[in-house]
Amino acid sequence: MFQYTDQQYEKVDFSQQDLKNGELKGCTFTRCIFRGTSMDEIWTSGCQFIECDFGGATFNASLHTRSAFTNCRFAGTNLFVAKFEDCKMIGSDFAGALMDGITIQGGDWSYTNLRQVNLSKQVLKGIRLVEADLSQSNFQKADLREADLTGAKLTKTVFKGADLRGAKMDRIDYRAFDLTGVRIDLEQAVNVARSYGAKVD
Repeated sequence: MFQYTDQQYEKVDFSQQDLKNGELKGCTFTRCIFRGTSMDEIWTSGCQFIECDFGGATFNASLHTRSAFTNCRFAGTNLFVAKFEDCKMIGSDFAGALMDGITIQGGDWSYTNLRQVNLSKQVLKGIRLVEADLSQSNFQKADLREADLTGAKLTKTVFKGADLRGAKMDRIDYRAFDLTGVRIDLEQAVNVARSYGAKVD
């Protein structure tokens, strides 16, 4: 168990290191490399990770509170039962990441690449996903009420049984995904009809 508070790191290579069970408070990591690093059960609070590479790292059962992971790479990262509370993930790439059992409470995931990830049955109420790429991802039975999906890419995204009521869905192509079994509100229903050419009075 280790604890770092208010430390600054830039271009440091932490690849393949054992950083399990650590505690990071108010630390900043800029363009650092964590490839294949063990970060299981690590706790971060108020930290900033800027343009860091977490390729192949493990974050199993880790907890992140009000931390920021901006423009980071999570290619092949294992995020099994990781928890992100009010975190800022803007511009990060989760291509190939394992996100089974992840918990996301609020936060800003705008401009992220979440293609083909599995977020089924997740409670994602109020999350920001502006301009995020959610193509072919699985949101089956997810709670996306009050989420901001403005401009998100939803090509072949699975929403069966999901709840989208109150979600902001400006600049969305409703024809890009299957709406079967999706709960929507009246305003969204009108926009769906318009997207198929209907004239709503």
